[in-house]
Amino acid sequence: MHDTWPLLKDSDFPEIERGAVTTLQLNLGYRCNLSCIHCHVNASPRRTEAMDQATMQLALTVAERLQVQNLDLTGGSPEMNPRFRWLVEQAKSAGLHVMDRLNPTIMEEPGYDWVGGFLARHKVEVVASLPCYSQDNVDEQRGDGVFESSIRALRTLNALGYGQPGSPLQLNLVYNPNGAFLPPAQDALERDYHRLLGENFGIVFHRLYALANMPIQRFGSWLLSKGQFQGYMDTLRNAHREENLASVMCRSTLSVGYDGQLYDCDFNQMFKLPLAGREQPTHLRDLLDHDMPRRIAVAGHCYGCTAGQGSSCGGALT
Repeated sequence: MHDTWPLLKDSDFPEIERGAVTTLQLNLGYRCNLSCIHCHVNASPRRTEAMDQATMQLALTVAERLQVQNLDLTGGSPEMNPRFRWLVEQAKSAGLHVMDRLNPTIMEEPGYDWVGGFLARHKVEVVASLPCYSQDNVDEQRGDGVFESSIRALRTLNALGYGQPGSPLQLNLVYNPNGAFLPPAQDALERDYHRLLGENFGIVFHRLYALANMPIQRFGSWLLSKGQFQGYMDTLRNAHREENLASVMCRSTLSVGYDGQLYDCDFNQMFKLPLAGREQPTHLRDLLDHDMPRRIAVAGHCYGCTAGQGSSCGGALT
């Protein structure tokens, strides 16, 4: 694994500050049943890191103190955390809107047949990864058989009511480029997804989120090995749009690592870049008695969020 941090830490990315925090994004662990080439977390079946119940409870306490409305659960595959169901039940009881960043293939893994029904019963918003409507592209990026498995899982979610017109069960899909280029226009791509997934597989969903690949962890290492790192960084910098700074996700989202450490975003978490660029890490417990720092730590990879139409956990910014 090539380390891209030395190439990113010194940057001219503009300084930005945090506004009101509306979302806590909890990384429940780095374990996943897949090892995708674009994964900025370097997740895999071999990872063992996982958030414990005490940290989950502390996150819920902090969410109440900060008057956060949304709990965004990510990983790895968050459902592989053994306390996932407990956390969702507690969060829903507290009146939080819960989002699950679902790798659909987990629903076909032995021991995880409960996932779809559980999410539906608790009205959890599903943000499901499907990096293309083409089988060849998906399998190249995520592994042989992933596309067909994902399609079967999405059909199961549809049968449970997810993605149906007028349904309260929100199903949104996520696109990632299959290489060192920016995503195409999200609106046009969403129309293609609706048409082709509907015509070919009978799948319906609500929205498509087009996300840019970040030059960190596994994807950053791939770029370096292919001699494409600097070219991709030039693409991001040249496509930077100042107006996207107003709505980047770090302004309203706080990232929580599996160990309770705080970061300005999920990408900074992968570099262990402390909250607000501090020298010492900040933990969830520190927010029980102290206010949230406004400064946001930035580096070269931040251009991935402001390039072109922009990129965030909710897709394009413009």
